Amino acid sequence: MKSESTVDDTLRAWNAQLEAVRSVQRSRGGGQAGLPRPEQISGKSGLEIMTALLQGDLPHPYMADTFGCDLVELGDGLAVFQATPLLKHYNPLGSVHGGWYATLLDFALGCAVQTRLPAGRGYTTSQINVNIVRAASTQTGPLRCIGQALHVGRQIGTSEARIVGPDGKLYAHASTTCAIFDAA
Repeated sequence: MKSESTVDDTLRAWNAQLEAVRSVQRSRGGGQAGLPRPEQISGKSGLEIMTALLQGDLPHPYMADTFGCDLVELGDGLAVFQATPLLKHYNPLGSVHGGWYATLLDFALGCAVQTRLPAGRGYTTSQINVNIVRAASTQTGPLRCIGQALHVGRQIGTSEARIVGPDGKLYAHASTTCAIFDAA
C-alpha cells in the first residue's frame, strides 16, 4: 500500500493531468459532448480519432457527461479515463450502481481496442465480464480506469481494464471481446 504522501502526490498528478487535458480542449474550442461529422473521422485511424477527441478537436460522447468521466491519456492499445462517483451514480441502496463501474470499464476497454484500428474500421462490444471488488462512493474521490488492448485482429478485438484509486487499490476489473467491422 502507498504512503499517504505518495497517494497525495498521485492525486495531485492525476488532477494536474486532467486540468491540462481540459485546458488544451478549451483552447481548441472543444471539450463538448456531441457526435463527430462523418468528414471529421473519414480516413483516420482509431488512434487518430481518439487523439482528436483527447485534444478537443472532436466532441466526446454524451455518455461521458452522464457518467462524469474524462479521457486523460492514450497510447497504442491504451486508453485511460478519470472519473469520480457522484450521488447521481448511486443505486436505491445508497451505493455506486454497478452500471457506473461497467460503463466506465466499457469506455476504456473499447477505446483501447479502437486505438489499434486502421482507418475505415469500427467496433462494438460483443461481450463484457465485470468484477467489482471494492465499493466506491462520493468520498472515494477520483478513480482511474486503465484499458489495455490484448489482441486486435481483423474481426475480433480483446482488452482488459481496471479501475484503481490513487492509493493503488483495485475497485473493479473487466475484460471484453469486441466485434470489428467495416465502418459505413
